[in-house]
Amino acid sequence: MRILNTLFILALFFMPAIVMAQPGDPGGDPDVPIMGIEFLLGGGALLGVRHLIGRFKSSRKE
Repeated sequence: MRILNTLFILALFFMPAIVMAQPGDPGGDPDVPIMGIEFLLGGGALLGVRHLIGRFKSSRKE
């Protein structure tokens, strides 16, 4: 099972190099910012911190 997980992670890591999606000039304004990604990153960080705090609180009660 560990080998399958390792192969899956390696496949995801090398996927962009293999696919090479749509080479060439897209035309128009290619400098389009990705809106909202900072909110997703911040929300993920907050959930991670909340999880860590909960883990530390539960270990102190035992």
